[in-house]
Amino acid sequence: MAPMGIRLSPLGVAVFCLLGLGVLYHLYSGFLAGRLALFMLGDQAERAGGGPDVPPGPLPEGTVDLRELLAVSVLAAVKGGEEVKRVRESNVLNEKAKGKTREGAEEKMTSGDVLSNRKMFYLLKNTFPSVQINTEEHVDPPDKETVFWDRSIPEDIKEKIQPKKVPAESVTVWIDPLDATHEYTEDLRQYVTTMVCVAVNGEPVVGVIHKPFSAYTAWAMVDGGSNVKARSSYSERTPRIIVSRSHAGKVEQVARQTFGNKTVIIPAGGAGYKVLALLDVPDKKQEKADVYIHVTYIKKWDICAGNAVLKALGGHMTTLTGEEISYTGSDGNEGGLLASINVNHQALVDKLPDLEKASHKQT
Repeated sequence: MAPMGIRLSPLGVAVFCLLGLGVLYHLYSGFLAGRLALFMLGDQAERAGGGPDVPPGPLPEGTVDLRELLAVSVLAAVKGGEEVKRVRESNVLNEKAKGKTREGAEEKMTSGDVLSNRKMFYLLKNTFPSVQINTEEHVDPPDKETVFWDRSIPEDIKEKIQPKKVPAESVTVWIDPLDATHEYTEDLRQYVTTMVCVAVNGEPVVGVIHKPFSAYTAWAMVDGGSNVKARSSYSERTPRIIVSRSHAGKVEQVARQTFGNKTVIIPAGGAGYKVLALLDVPDKKQEKADVYIHVTYIKKWDICAGNAVLKALGGHMTTLTGEEISYTGSDGNEGGLLASINVNHQALVDKLPDLEKASHKQT
């Protein structure tokens, strides 16, 4: 008998139990549906290249998705740029000489080079351990950083680039952790870039050029897409030729003989900066040019990213004799450099035999 003399009806008890079971069923089915939805969303995010449920860490070996490698390359260039900017603004560069160029000029290294290199190298190496990575600065194992990609791909890359897998063994990554170090020590910040290039079987296919002091990043993938466009205003009457600050005098005489006395010579620092001069870059401090010429030996990490960007946009970067540059084997490029876009590149090659000869005299 129930308390207070109240008798419970068997039918009422049954109805009460059924209602309770109905409530439990409703709550549990909603929970399962929610978990299933999260599972599906997580799976979609993983297939799209990112998601909070995907733990960071190295990607499976064997093949490499070039879209993922582009996303990590952009992140690496930006992270390296943060170190470059931080060191420069601290005004404690710890500058020292690391050797001399073939021309006898002193090559400098700073804390900006070292710290940027460490950040960029280990972000790429920890994420893609089976990929060959070549970098300008030496990497010491005790300085290893535990830094990983979180598997997120920027929206602009997802919108323009489709996944494309290639064998990991065919890939070589070239890193320039601080291009224009000499100008960096002189506080000529506009010339400084960080760069990453991805070559497949020696051909440049992904390029990233980042300007740390203006926070601008140009990226492109051959047969994929880009976030930058080429300049379209080229004048044969008054061509603008961008060259290294140290080579301006060597190039000017021959260039004026070739293109005419109205030719404008633009001395500048950094190979990355010079390639950006050929593009439509939204940076007021970025000079504009029609052709980029380099007449001496140059390292491949200086030019690979620019080569990939130009190639993706329909431009060209070759030796002065018009030969394609292979990004395998040695880390140097002989025979000078000629880069252009929206110009008859072969016609330029045919006009510059004297510069090609000059390049061999200087190497």
